[in-house]
Amino acid sequence: MTDTQTAVTTAAPAPTSRKIAIARLRDLALIPAIIVIAIVGQLVSPVFLRGDNLVNVLQTMSEIAILVLAQTLVLIVKKMDLSLESTVGLAPGVAAWLTVPVGAGHGLGLLPGGWSVPITLAVGVVIGVINALFIIRFGLNGFIVTLGMLIVLRGILTGISGGQTFFRLPASMLYLGTTQWLGMPASVWLCLILFAAGIVVLGFTSFGRSLYAIGGNVDAAKAAGIRTDRVLWIVIVTASLLAALSGLLLSGRLASVASAQGNGYIFTVFAAAVIGGISLNGGKGTMFGAFTGILLLFLIQNVLTLAGVPAQWIGALNGTIILIALALSRVTGGKAQE
Repeated sequence: MTDTQTAVTTAAPAPTSRKIAIARLRDLALIPAIIVIAIVGQLVSPVFLRGDNLVNVLQTMSEIAILVLAQTLVLIVKKMDLSLESTVGLAPGVAAWLTVPVGAGHGLGLLPGGWSVPITLAVGVVIGVINALFIIRFGLNGFIVTLGMLIVLRGILTGISGGQTFFRLPASMLYLGTTQWLGMPASVWLCLILFAAGIVVLGFTSFGRSLYAIGGNVDAAKAAGIRTDRVLWIVIVTASLLAALSGLLLSGRLASVASAQGNGYIFTVFAAAVIGGISLNGGKGTMFGAFTGILLLFLIQNVLTLAGVPAQWIGALNGTIILIALALSRVTGGKAQE
C-alpha cells in the first residue's frame, strides 16, 4: 500500500465519526416533541397515559417500527426499498398458504404448522436476494426495481390467497403476536431488542461506519478498502428479512393474513424515517432517531384517535409531517433531503 492510500484509509473514518456524533445530538431534538405530545394527549383524554393504552400503542407500533429499522439501514447506504410493505404480506402469506389445512382457512395444508416461521423468514431472504441481484449485480435503479417487486409481490399474494384472508393460522405463527414476556407483548420486546442492536451496530462498529461511508460517497468508501458490494448485499437482504419478521408479528397479532396486508405501510415508514432525521441522500441519521420518529408519529396518531379525529385524515397527517420535516431539514441543515 502506498503512502497516499494509507493516508486515505486512515483519514476516512474521522469525518464519518464526526457526522455520527452530530447525528446523535440531533436525535435528542424529538424528545421534547414527544414530551409535548404526551402532555397534550393527557389533556385530550385521561386514557392516554394509562398503561394499557401505551402498551397498545407500542404493540401496534412495533410491527411498523421494524419496517422503519429495515428502511433506515437501506436509506443510510443511499438506497431505497419500496417492496418492504409487500414483503410484510407475502412472506407470512406464503407460510399460511402452505401450512393452513385445506378447507380450514384457504390453505393447501402441504406442510406442518411448525414450518410456518422458517418459511416466512426464508421468503423474506429470497425477496432480498432478488432485489440485491438486480440492484447490485445488474446495476439497476433501486427505486424502480423495488417498485416493480412491490407490484409483483402484491400480485402473488392476491393470487395465492384468491383475494381471501388466511385464518386459523398455526400456533407458531401466532406466538410472537400474542405472547407476553414479563408483562409486555413479545413483539414490543423484540422491537426494542432489534433497535438496541441497530444502535450498537451503526454507532459503535466498523460495519456501521461502513454503511455511513457508502451512503456518503461510495467511491471514497471503495478507496478506503470497504467491500461495498458485500455490505450492500447484507443490508438489502437483512431489510427484507426484517420485513418478513414484521409481517409475522402483524399476522400473529391479527390471527390472519389478509390479501392486502402491508398495503400503504411504506408511506408511514418514510414519514417516520424522515422526521427521525434519516436522510434520503444517504449517509445521515441514526437508529435512535428512527425510533423516536416512529414513536412520535404513533403517539400523534393515538392522540388524534382519542380526540375523535376520523382515521381517514391520518394519511394526510403523515404527508404533512414529511413536508414539515423536509422544511426543517432545509432550515437546520442548509439543504433539503432529496
